[in-house]
Amino acid sequence: MRSAAFLILLAGSSAAQTPRPFSHRLHLRLKLECTECHAAARASTRVEDNLLPRRDACLRCHQNAAIPPPPTTIVNRFSHQLHLKFGNIAPLIARAIDSHTYLSQSADIRRHLNGTNPCGACHRGLEESDAVTRAALPQMADCLVCHVQIDPPYTCEFCHSKTAKLKPASHTADFLDAHTRKNAISDKSSCTVCHGRKFTCLGCH
Repeated sequence: MRSAAFLILLAGSSAAQTPRPFSHRLHLRLKLECTECHAAARASTRVEDNLLPRRDACLRCHQNAAIPPPPTTIVNRFSHQLHLKFGNIAPLIARAIDSHTYLSQSADIRRHLNGTNPCGACHRGLEESDAVTRAALPQMADCLVCHVQIDPPYTCEFCHSKTAKLKPASHTADFLDAHTRKNAISDKSSCTVCHGRKFTCLGCH
């Protein structure tokens, strides 16, 4: 789900002295479904919903559990309930990568998209994860596989608040002049996740 915080499980007094980061890898080996622990995801229609496991879900196996609050996010709307109804969208993301229409560097994303569960299509690599980090959260390019209309800044506000800080660090005060110089942008492919592949100068100016 959307947590980037540590979920600490304490099993016994000795473990209480050295809390460990939560391991999805170990828990997935038990053949647990994601929604067995993240039960709130099935009915969640708001990004503000707390989708971390309830403490009593952990206590079925562990003697004690301390679960932090969920982190803040720059997304202001999202429905897990709706997206779970679509089933496994991994083939859609894989097709976008294979056809070179995926709007970001795919890195090792592709290898995680074969035979994954519905949650694993966007929350990738959990079967290898021994600590909860942002690496397991969806990338904006994942969203843009289906949400293909890109018209910044207007379409940005469909998912992000107006106050969200979305501009890259390179977009400094002099960027309007600097980016027009020859070879000013070494990797133009990095622009696509915000601007798409068919953006024009008039799209921003």
